[in-house]
Amino acid sequence: MTQFVDVGNMARWIQREGVEHLMTEMIAYLEDDFRRWESFDKIPRIASHTPFGVIELMPTSDLETYAFKYVNGHPLNPSRGFQTVTAFGMLADVDNGYPTFLAEMTLLTALRTAATSAMTAKALARPDSRRMALIGAGSQAEFQALAIRSALGIEDLQVFDVDPAAMEKLRRNLGPLGFRVTLASSTDEAVAGADIITTCTADKAQNTILSSAQTSPGVHINAVGGDCPGKTELDAEILRRGRVFVEYPEQTRVEGEIQQMEPDFPVVEFWQVLTGAAAGRQSAEQITIFDSVGFAIADLSALRFVRDATAGTDLQTALDLVADPEDPKDLFSLVSSLKPVG
Repeated sequence: MTQFVDVGNMARWIQREGVEHLMTEMIAYLEDDFRRWESFDKIPRIASHTPFGVIELMPTSDLETYAFKYVNGHPLNPSRGFQTVTAFGMLADVDNGYPTFLAEMTLLTALRTAATSAMTAKALARPDSRRMALIGAGSQAEFQALAIRSALGIEDLQVFDVDPAAMEKLRRNLGPLGFRVTLASSTDEAVAGADIITTCTADKAQNTILSSAQTSPGVHINAVGGDCPGKTELDAEILRRGRVFVEYPEQTRVEGEIQQMEPDFPVVEFWQVLTGAAAGRQSAEQITIFDSVGFAIADLSALRFVRDATAGTDLQTALDLVADPEDPKDLFSLVSSLKPVG
């Protein structure tokens, strides 16, 4: 039987365990898989772009487990009563090809995205970092704040969004959780004195959400919003000033901030920092940038984590997705017993 975690049980699990606790444990799974990065098959995500949005498949596998995620991004959906993003994912046994685990991934991707940012910030931000700026105050910004606090203990947030209602919602949600939230009137005000800057905006355009003049030496930037062709957030000069870290260059050069740069623009694959194959931050004054677009290996990590964490609980249900060759009522047996006509 294939085990399944649906939307309701995913929400119950998150509420039961708490977002920050789950972030801490998910970061450990991410780090484990990033350290064995070279053992995975890797291809850029397969995207179908239309005027309405994008639908993507994100596959990867090692010698034991195959995984994929289905995810969409349709910016106009909220105006039509739909979610902007929906996702689900699957794990399968490489040895026999049988699906073993299936889960909703809309909520899980929100956790995974933030946990990946926290993993990189833990490795790349200055150890004395105490204040984070959030440019963009959507729901992912809230997950980012919780993830960064779980990894670095940061509770001072400076927030700017072009939508005042989004900033107020963030303050209402995070203030009672112990965060000290300052709502800024501009990006300049939000980034003043910040040690970590997270950009996470939704507009599908080559925007300059953060300029080079607004970027101080020593800051770490999690650039989260630029995640598809034609969508960026950072002034290209920031990339030239700093040290840029990516997941999978072949995908990031098409979808990430570095799509603005020349094809041979130098980047560091983040897994190499975890294994010691490449340096991370090289000085207190260096600007470090994580050009985050989301890669399939992180989704495999997230699926492995929720599978293990919910195993044997009432949060998993069984699905009969695989034909049983021993069952005489099974279609597989029926078809295999048919004889050719003539």
